Amino acid sequence: MWELIRANRRKSMMLFLLMGASLIVLGYAIGAAWAPPDGGWIGLMAASALWMFLSMISYFSGDAILLSASGAKEITRDMHPQLFNVAEEMKIAAGLTVMPKIYVIDEAAPNAFATGRRPEKSAIAVTAGLLGRMNRDELQGVVAHETSHILNRDILFMTFAGVMLGSITLLSQVFLHNLFFMGGGRYRSRESRGGGQGAAIVMIAAVVLAILAPIMAQLLYFAISRKREYLADASAVRLTRYPEGLASALEKISMSTEDLSKANSITAPLYIANPIKQKGARLQNLTSTHPPLHDRIKILRAMAQGAGYLDYQEAVSKITGHRASIIPKSGLAETASIPVRAAGAPAEAPSSLKSQNRAIGNLIRTVNQFKFLTCACGLTIKVPPDLRKSSFPCPGCGKTVTVPASL
Repeated sequence: MWELIRANRRKSMMLFLLMGASLIVLGYAIGAAWAPPDGGWIGLMAASALWMFLSMISYFSGDAILLSASGAKEITRDMHPQLFNVAEEMKIAAGLTVMPKIYVIDEAAPNAFATGRRPEKSAIAVTAGLLGRMNRDELQGVVAHETSHILNRDILFMTFAGVMLGSITLLSQVFLHNLFFMGGGRYRSRESRGGGQGAAIVMIAAVVLAILAPIMAQLLYFAISRKREYLADASAVRLTRYPEGLASALEKISMSTEDLSKANSITAPLYIANPIKQKGARLQNLTSTHPPLHDRIKILRAMAQGAGYLDYQEAVSKITGHRASIIPKSGLAETASIPVRAAGAPAEAPSSLKSQNRAIGNLIRTVNQFKFLTCACGLTIKVPPDLRKSSFPCPGCGKTVTVPASL
C-alpha cells in the first residue's frame, strides 16, 4: 500500500510542524508572562532551540527513550525461541530486510508495541503477561500487528509524536507548577511595579495555553492513532491469513484486569490495546487511544471468506455500519483472493498455568541478569546479579552452594 506509506510520511512532517508550532507558541506565551516585556522573544528562541533539539533526539533516540520508559529489555533467541520464530516468520511475510529487535516488559498485563525510526531500526516489545497467556496463533497475530506498524511506517510517526507530546506536557506542567506553587508571589511583585492589567491578561493567556496545548496535542495524537490500529489489524490478517489468531489475542487482552503500571498517556497509543483502564463508555470513546476492542474483534471474526484488505473493509462496513474507507485505494484494488488458513496444530499439550508462570518468571530473571545454579539435591537456585557472597546455604537441603567466579 504505497500511498499509505507516503501518507504516513506526509503526516509525520505535518505533525513535526504542528507540534513544533505548539511548543514555540507555548514558549513565547510563558516567556511573555514570566519576564515582560522582552521575555516572549526569549521564550520563543528557547522553545525553538528545544524543538530542534527534541526533533534530533526523537529521530535518533526516540525509540530508546520509549523502550526505556516502558521498562523493556532486549532478549536473545535462546531466551524465548518461539517468540523469535514467530517474529522471523512475520519479517519474511512482510518482506522486511531486517528482523526487528525483540524486547520483553516485566508486566503481568498482556500487551505489546512497536517502535523505531525506520524498518531497519525497529523493535517489538511484548509483556511477560502476553507471553504467558497466548498460544502460538495468538502470539503470531500480535507480532503480525506490530510488524504491520513497522511495514506501514507508523513507527516513526508514533515515536516522534510520543517524544514531542511528552515535551509539550512537561513544559506546561513545569510552568503551571512554578506559577501556582513557587512563583505566584514573584509575579504579583512584578505586577505591582508595572504592567498592571496588560500583564494580567498575558499571564491568563499563558495559563490557558499551558492547559490547552497538551490537551490539543493529545487529541491529535489519539485521533490519528485509532485509524492506524484498524490498518494494522487488516495488515496483520493479510500476513498471517488467520483472523481468529489476532481476534482471540485481543479477546484475552480485553479480559485482563491487570494494570500496565509503566504505561502513561504518552506511551499508551503505541500499544496494541489501550493499557490505561478507563471508567465509563462515554469517557472511553472520547479519550481512548484505540478503537473499541469489541469492534476490532467482531470485524476480525467477520472475515470468514478471506484475509485480504477488501475482506477487512467489507467486515468493517458490516460491523460498524460506516461506509468510510479504512483501507487505502491500492489495498481495495487488490484482486487476488487470500484464503483464510486453518488453525495451527499445537506442537505440544498446553502446560499448566503454574508452569507457564514459572517459565515466564525465569525469562524475566534471565533478562535481569540473574544466574541459575543447580544444587546437588536438584534444586535450581536463582542468583541475583548483585549478590556479593561467594557461597550460601541451599534453601532446599541446607548444603553449601559455591558461586563460580565467572558469575
